[in-house]
Amino acid sequence: MIGRLTGKLLEKHPPQVLLEVQGVGYEIDVPMSTFYDLPAIGVEITLYTHLVIREDMHLLFGFATEPERQTFRQLIKISGIGARTALALLSGLSVADLHHAVSIQDSAQLVKVPGIGKKTAERLLLELRDKLDLALLSSDRVLSSTSESDILNALLSLGYSDREASWAMKQISPNAMVSDGIRQALQLLSKER
Repeated sequence: MIGRLTGKLLEKHPPQVLLEVQGVGYEIDVPMSTFYDLPAIGVEITLYTHLVIREDMHLLFGFATEPERQTFRQLIKISGIGARTALALLSGLSVADLHHAVSIQDSAQLVKVPGIGKKTAERLLLELRDKLDLALLSSDRVLSSTSESDILNALLSLGYSDREASWAMKQISPNAMVSDGIRQALQLLSKER
């Protein structure tokens, strides 16, 4: 199994990247959450990987964080959820958002992801309810408190995209009160636009 690769980023064509490691070029499919965080071409990066071997091909999937890879592995264990669907889920929702949706059994959040219908969303919620290990998120900030959830909802209601709001949530201090957190996030987002 190929567990991790470190090398020079040669090409970026969503959702695939080409990574050169010791003279070998690896084509790796990545979720859009990882793709958006990639540096410029020519920079050395590290991706956590998962190799899928089929009769007709070998597919390599890459992730920026270990929690992303572990969540991907949990998703592909579910009947009817293949690697492409799992990748689409991680492209449409951050790991924290997926965990949050599962913890509150919010199928509407999952249905927003292209390719996920109501029945699939309900099956995902049922299957993942007891399987997603929240300890995986220790290295990745989670919407663990009510105040963080309130800050995120405020940013979304102000018209910021999921990606922008998630990015801002990672930047603000973890123990911020709701009003301070919203203020910090808005300052950060105004600089980015």
